Amino acid sequence: MVWRCGGVGWPGAAGPAVLRWEGGRTSSLAVGREIGFRAEGERRCVGARGHACPVRAVVPARATQARCGECARLDRAFSVAADGVPDDPRTYRVYLAWFGPGTVKVGITAEERGGARLREQGAVAYAWLGRGPLMAARRTEELLRAALGVPDRIPYARKRVLRSALPFVGERVGEVVRLHGRALALGGWAEALEPLECRVVDHAELFGLGGLPAPDAVVRELVDGGVVAGHLVAVAGPDLHLRTPGRGAGERTGERIVVLDTRLMTGWALAAAGPGEEAGVGVPVTEVERPVPGEQGGLF
Repeated sequence: MVWRCGGVGWPGAAGPAVLRWEGGRTSSLAVGREIGFRAEGERRCVGARGHACPVRAVVPARATQARCGECARLDRAFSVAADGVPDDPRTYRVYLAWFGPGTVKVGITAEERGGARLREQGAVAYAWLGRGPLMAARRTEELLRAALGVPDRIPYARKRVLRSALPFVGERVGEVVRLHGRALALGGWAEALEPLECRVVDHAELFGLGGLPAPDAVVRELVDGGVVAGHLVAVAGPDLHLRTPGRGAGERTGERIVVLDTRLMTGWALAAAGPGEEAGVGVPVTEVERPVPGEQGGLF
């Protein structure tokens, strides 16, 4: 049986992530399970805003969004992130998301979504800063970014490195609490935005990050007939961390940790890997460079 992948979702605050499939089905991505699939055919556009792509266009295998140009423009036109709906009547929340020591961002999400946006981003910990109308939340978000000196985006490559070297939960919570206090002490907040008490939510256990090994490789793209199979050791945001056997000329022997960004799966028709197919990763990957012990990484 072949199903077309619709991407990863985080439907519950405490439950595991799921893979969504065309037609509404889902599959659990609980940490500890074995997964294995084979990509078939060509990657197709998933459409936009609940509408199928009218031409089922083929999309590039390395793109993190499985949309053709027309569908991407339609999706962007109604995107809150692109300020496409400034009169959105919903209540929004401003959040502080923590990904690792000294690596945080400020953003906004619709209040009705709860913490789903934070789980989708792979935030290890977060706290709400305030709630109110969309444009008030947007103005306060921009103020806090500038005042705290934090970016609007953090690359996933950076997030992956940080996950395998997390400080203890007390240190994580403490950094979020301190930044939350600095944010609330700033002047210039939009009057319509209600500040919120600091309550830190930590996702390390939910994601499976305790003692997570550093990644050896990251999947670059799926290909027709390519197999990905392994033991799921962590799921953070869209990333699956898989323990797989090392194999092939020039590779390190023994087990390897390979990260698969599920955004690269979206739009592919996937079939379960057969019992005769070798476990491991049979698609292009990028090796993760590790620092050489004793080698200076910079001037200071």
